[in-house]
Amino acid sequence: MENILKKEDEGDKTMDIIKSLVEEFKIKENYINNVVELLDEGNTIPFIARYRKELTGEMEDKTIRDLSNRLNYLRNLESRKEEVIRIIEEQGKLTKELKADIITSTTLQRVEDLYRPYKQKRRTRATIAKEKGLEGLGNIILEQKLDYDNFMSEVETFIDEEKGVNTADEALDGAMDIIAEIISDDAEHRRILKEIVLKNGIIEVDGVDKEESTVYDMYYEYREPIKSIVNHRILAINRGERDKKLKVKLSIDEASLIEQIKNQEIKSQNSGTKEYLEKAIEDGFKRLLFPSIEREIRSDLTERAEEEAIKIFSLNLEPLLMQPPIKGKTVMAIDPGFRTGCKVAVIDETGKHLDYSVVYPTMSENQVEKAKIELIRLIDKYNVDIIAIGNGTASRETEHVVADTLKEIENQVSYIIVSEAGASIYSASEVGIEEFPDLDVTIRGAISIGRRLQDPLAELVKIEPKHIGVGQYQHDLNQGKLNEALTGVVEDSVNRVGVDLNTASPSLLKYVAGVSSKVAGNIVSTREEKGKFNSRKELLKVKGLGPKTYEQCAGFLRIPGGDNPLDNTGVHPESYNIASKLINEDYKNINVDELATKLEVGKPTLMDIIKELEKPGRDPRDEMPKPILRQDVLSMDDLNVDMILSGTIRNVVDFGAFVDIGVKEDGLVHISQISNKFVKHPSDAVKIGDIVNVKIIEIDKNRGRISLSMKDCN
Repeated sequence: MENILKKEDEGDKTMDIIKSLVEEFKIKENYINNVVELLDEGNTIPFIARYRKELTGEMEDKTIRDLSNRLNYLRNLESRKEEVIRIIEEQGKLTKELKADIITSTTLQRVEDLYRPYKQKRRTRATIAKEKGLEGLGNIILEQKLDYDNFMSEVETFIDEEKGVNTADEALDGAMDIIAEIISDDAEHRRILKEIVLKNGIIEVDGVDKEESTVYDMYYEYREPIKSIVNHRILAINRGERDKKLKVKLSIDEASLIEQIKNQEIKSQNSGTKEYLEKAIEDGFKRLLFPSIEREIRSDLTERAEEEAIKIFSLNLEPLLMQPPIKGKTVMAIDPGFRTGCKVAVIDETGKHLDYSVVYPTMSENQVEKAKIELIRLIDKYNVDIIAIGNGTASRETEHVVADTLKEIENQVSYIIVSEAGASIYSASEVGIEEFPDLDVTIRGAISIGRRLQDPLAELVKIEPKHIGVGQYQHDLNQGKLNEALTGVVEDSVNRVGVDLNTASPSLLKYVAGVSSKVAGNIVSTREEKGKFNSRKELLKVKGLGPKTYEQCAGFLRIPGGDNPLDNTGVHPESYNIASKLINEDYKNINVDELATKLEVGKPTLMDIIKELEKPGRDPRDEMPKPILRQDVLSMDDLNVDMILSGTIRNVVDFGAFVDIGVKEDGLVHISQISNKFVKHPSDAVKIGDIVNVKIIEIDKNRGRISLSMKDCN
């Protein structure tokens, strides 16, 4: 009977969670239910999004990922509620009202606030006072029933030299310490105070040493309402505080808040204990309650800012990964540098390393001429099509020399600036060493830059996503949450594109739905031992790759030229029989609804199969804007206000977007200049890789800053 009741209780909680998800996501209950069941069965998010559309109402992978995260939070919340109720009940202090409050709590913070008075604490002034037997005196003060004389008589009874209470004042001090902690632990006081501080509080920032000029100068003597402070400012202030350049506090009218607590706690104005209760309230507020709320609010602000920063990082990362590959081109890649020179690597159209060199185009005129001769030699020898220049130190100086070199040759060669973020990390990584064990670390970096042009996704997956450098404050964020979010973006991107089973690296394969790093390594080992895969079914021979993993990954792995043409499409093997019936159909004249009924398949799945058959082996990245290839270079001196140029979005942040217009410094389009219409966040209007027209509205040569506008340009 007990087990039956327990199952019913668990079922009720599950239904409550489902209802919460329906309300939050505004999605039909049956779809939410199906997603929860699919996740609980161990299905991956890319698989659910791509191959279970009928069950999910065609939810996007991002929505399913958000739903999964929220599901985990709500389940953890329910688990914590059960644990807190059990602990308080074991203490014999659980009331019906308290249990109801805990059960109806909608956040973990609220549960922790309710649990706070019953939580085992480290030794505090209050716990020491309780050890001295002063809890009873604290209760007398809180009850407010005695007049002054009778109260003082009671105080005398708590003097106990053996327990360390030698005087009436010591007894009173201990009792007030207990009350101060009770006031601080009260869940209602905490809730009300937090609401007031969030609504009316001010965040005050100042310099630790205001005589010292730092990057945080703008935050010296800075004041802003807590309710309006933007996320990127919170992260900047946090960093300044962490660097010990800024000091930060929250301010509020403390006197009115203390008075509010007194009004709630003091029931008798004539009680002989009133004076001591007031002192305890003031002490509890200043020493415990407000500092605790201040920490909590700052933590909440930081968490909010981090979530937004991670969201922006994720939004930026996706278009970077999904940049269209430059296929079939021989690439010369240059990793620029001053003192150590520019590392040059030539790779063929498949990414195979052909040759390398080092040139010094930023040194003397003599070295510049030598650099040109060497670059021309490599271009002629390998018939180079495109030159990829890393965007780091000495990038624009190198670009000038490359542009001048291209004017001296007859070959039609273009160049492009490529982000080199994380290339140095790749070059020193195990993956880099394994790929090119005989090459210098700096040459590996140049090869990585070139391969990023040929196939951005395949190359960037070799680097931890947080090192790709398309966000703000990535090193200040919760690294666990950041990695989880960015890994999800990479996973979604890899599975959207699909992976060539016979050429993919372990770094790429490990992001395929259901494939672990170990299985990815086993796939490559099997390929090396037995030769290329000719059929998806051969995956079942890979060590550690069982039926469930096969179900999850098969549809995302491609085999060009395999035994079955369907193996080079996004059609899942479970749908091959349907696809086979469609191969000779005239898709333009198909009535999809009738055909779906006839073939006993869902319409979304049928539509996906038709798309794959129309364009087998299609790459969704081909639909993205192509990168701008250049043959000449601009300098700040070439620019004028009102000039309109074409550029590439390089980064999107809270306050705007940075655009590469072909000069040394990227220009900034402030959020107010992105559109004639209101834009809530820059990411709502633009994304990394977008090709946009911009107008120059201000040039600051001294600071190397260019202000741009997209209004009336596109």
